[in-house]
Amino acid sequence: MILTVTLNVAIDKAYRVDALRPGEVMRVRECSYTAGGKGLNVSKVAKIAGADVVATGFVGGHAGAFVEEQLDEKGIRSDFVHVRGETRSCINVMEEETGRQSEFLEPGFAVCEQDVERLLSRYDTLLEGAQVVTISGSIPRCCDETIYARLILRAAAKGKRVILDTSGRPLEHGIKANPTLIKPNRDEIGALTGRDLLSREEVIASAVGLHKSGVAFVVISLGRDGALMVCGEGVFHGETPDIPVVNTVGCGDSMVAAFAVGLERGYEAQELLRFALAVSTANAMTMETGFYRTEDLPALYDRCSVTRISGL
Repeated sequence: MILTVTLNVAIDKAYRVDALRPGEVMRVRECSYTAGGKGLNVSKVAKIAGADVVATGFVGGHAGAFVEEQLDEKGIRSDFVHVRGETRSCINVMEEETGRQSEFLEPGFAVCEQDVERLLSRYDTLLEGAQVVTISGSIPRCCDETIYARLILRAAAKGKRVILDTSGRPLEHGIKANPTLIKPNRDEIGALTGRDLLSREEVIASAVGLHKSGVAFVVISLGRDGALMVCGEGVFHGETPDIPVVNTVGCGDSMVAAFAVGLERGYEAQELLRFALAVSTANAMTMETGFYRTEDLPALYDRCSVTRISGL
């Protein structure tokens, strides 16, 4: 079973407009509402890939009930901690004229220490049946920045593999707990190492340093240039094919889901990266966030390539 942790759940609202014109009234041509937050996108994609998934985290209010109903409709089990306040919304606006996307992310509710303790107790119970844990996204207001490190250590104590996908201080603290896999982009790994990274060699050197510090898999997202992965088997570069991009929101979450599924299935390094790139690319071919068409995957997998650059 894959356990997904989303502490800052959201309802994702996707709007399509002709053009985004500040100060004017604009009519939305098309809209969709889905249970979101990075970890729930992971849940949905892992479920499509055939994994048994349980989603946990915090939810609140009528919006929280909507999230649970949406997951239930998709056959995803959930076991959330209910708190005061209303689950937030995150809005993505796509401009038809330019293809540009703008995002409006609400901060969400605050949690208290009692809420956190209830979450930790629920998490400890759910860990018993999990093989892989994913921890994704931002943390709620008033939540201690070390919360992800605490979750990683609890999972490691039970022999569980953990994927951490976040940024800023929660990522810095989380890395010290040695998660199994992290997936920063070029800017985030630069922030972690305290310097701007310009060349691929500098990015690789920083990823190697993080791997040697205790992170088994360090994956660096390079956007259209694919991804780099540093692990015990060496340094790998994965490339994706040119495809008609419909929506890039959730591609990183889809990659995390694929890594979780691949780790659970015991994929070797090259197969693991190739599978993750194919799933992420398939996500970009659909409007829905945290979704891909299973029929798209075989051809995309064949068109993705992974090259071993060097050993360590």
